[in-house]
Amino acid sequence: MKRKNLALKKGLFIAFCAFMLVGCKQQVDEAKLQQLTETAVMDWNSKLTDVIVADIFTPPVSSRIYAYCNVAAYEVMCKTDTSFQSFAGKLNDLDTTPDPEEGKEYNFPVAAMVAFSSVGKNLVFNTEAMEKLQSDYLDEIRSTNLNKATIENSIAFGNQMADHIMAWVKKDGYKERSAMSRYQINHNDPGTWQPTPPNYMEAIEPNWSTLRPFTLKASDQFVPAPPTQFDSIPSSQFYKETMYVYESVNNLNEENLAKAKFWDCNPNISYTQGHVMYYKQQISPGGHWIMIACQVAKAEKLNPMKASEVLAKTAVTIADAFISCWTAKYETQLIRPETYINRYIDPDWKPILQTPAFPEYTSGHSVASSSAATMLTHLLGDNYSFVDSTEVNYGLPPRSFKSFRHAADEAAISRLYGGIHYMPAIKNGVEQGKKVGEHAIAILN
Repeated sequence: MKRKNLALKKGLFIAFCAFMLVGCKQQVDEAKLQQLTETAVMDWNSKLTDVIVADIFTPPVSSRIYAYCNVAAYEVMCKTDTSFQSFAGKLNDLDTTPDPEEGKEYNFPVAAMVAFSSVGKNLVFNTEAMEKLQSDYLDEIRSTNLNKATIENSIAFGNQMADHIMAWVKKDGYKERSAMSRYQINHNDPGTWQPTPPNYMEAIEPNWSTLRPFTLKASDQFVPAPPTQFDSIPSSQFYKETMYVYESVNNLNEENLAKAKFWDCNPNISYTQGHVMYYKQQISPGGHWIMIACQVAKAEKLNPMKASEVLAKTAVTIADAFISCWTAKYETQLIRPETYINRYIDPDWKPILQTPAFPEYTSGHSVASSSAATMLTHLLGDNYSFVDSTEVNYGLPPRSFKSFRHAADEAAISRLYGGIHYMPAIKNGVEQGKKVGEHAIAILN
């Protein structure tokens, strides 16, 4: 009898310990888990931005990276809410995306960030950085005591979505464009683009128009009005437009100088001190607008599903804007103000901003900013006041705006104050971007 009682007590003790152990394992740190998932898509876009800046990607290439990563995250998240539709069948050539398995538990924000980062590590140079960021994030998720099976299911589904998106990515023409011919400078036409100081770099991404767009039917779907006809005669319209750039820079006030610097967004600026040249990396135009979307999403405390929608639709719109703009740039091949002014007006003149290494027409920041503002206005409303702190990381104070359109218009005119664009490239670029944005809205609704 004593032996039976001892065995019974031992069994009860083991059962009690097992119960306590299971209870401890099931006690999830909900506050920490919420912190890691509630703003995950915004936080991951910020992490991706740091990698993109360090890798010194050009503006068009940066826009492509943001778009694919955010589409991957969105395609995971939309599986949780039937009121949000998949982009499959809406984005060009994107087939039906995989569904999670029935009967399995998932944390969809975690799965979305696995998809986001797994796609990202395939698109950046510093793969190791993205892998470490993903590993660190998953370690943080595990530290919340979230059920192990839930975590593993989420990782598996995120990777499955990433594989699907990467199969789509590989067919967009990105690799093929590098084997195409380089930009050939036409030295017999004085109105065409020439490399500019201080580095006289080759033209950036002359074949970007060959990439598959996201929503556009073709890269030249929205052709801007033609630029003013080149002419070097002082009485000509082109000369007058150039003089407007020249005089605007020469008579710049503090406010307009601040606008020019805030919206610079040249990913790689060179500086020379004596015989030493060094470079400064900063955010791209598309990256700047992605950060605006992130700031607003956090301020509005958007849930992970809505935040993912805002980021994905904005990123896709910006990517199409760069395809549209770059198509116009290499179709018109227009000379930059710096080249024209040095040749015909003032050989010692320099713009405020460093002239980017691609043709002038249309203005990339004008097209991208206008497209992003059009999409964000659609998603979050007109007359939306916000503070943009994007450039704080690059040594500049925040700026306040009354609406997304207000910010886009300031970004556009900043190119005049910076001395790198004529007014037609700015005005027509704004219209071009608006059309791209409206088209994306119609396709993705």
